[in-house]
Amino acid sequence: MKNPTIKIQKTELLSDNWYILNKVTFDYQKKDDSWISQKREVYDRGNGAAILLYNKQQKTVILTRQFRLPTYLNGNDSGMMIEVCAGLLDEDNPEQCIIRETEEETGYRLTKVAKIMQTYMSPGAVTEILYLFVGAYDESMKVSEGGGVAHEQENIDVLEMPYEEAYAMIATGQIQDAKTIMLLQHAKINNLV
Repeated sequence: MKNPTIKIQKTELLSDNWYILNKVTFDYQKKDDSWISQKREVYDRGNGAAILLYNKQQKTVILTRQFRLPTYLNGNDSGMMIEVCAGLLDEDNPEQCIIRETEEETGYRLTKVAKIMQTYMSPGAVTEILYLFVGAYDESMKVSEGGGVAHEQENIDVLEMPYEEAYAMIATGQIQDAKTIMLLQHAKINNLV
């Protein structure tokens, strides 16, 4: 931590049930050189990676659908979300992570992916950096049905659909996941599909 205008005074562990929730007390120097104290809860779930799988020849993409409790608790009547493949880094680097997650979730074994950006998705409360990738796929790369891994209690549907149909789902509200919207828009801007 290199910013001299921030002084961390205290960190209290509130929960480590699933990931880490801390309450941080810090001093912050304002532009007029005065100092103020603030308290914020910060959720640390580790960093993650996400990928848009695309097939330029077929003009298709592969997405996933799964239940997401936080969305269910905040207005998503079914709790189901259509998303790009994603996962936490655990001990892997971002590229290794997304190659592993792609095979687990979608059943496609990739050897090459391209990182397009990294982003803080909810910087006001969550420490996570999300590394975003794109990767070309074809039928020869399919090694299983996907769906996730049993020990993680994943229950993932694999969806292959025309890119334009997926892109239209942003406007209809069928796709509301930020990382998925960003990657679908990246594909549109860069004429990937």
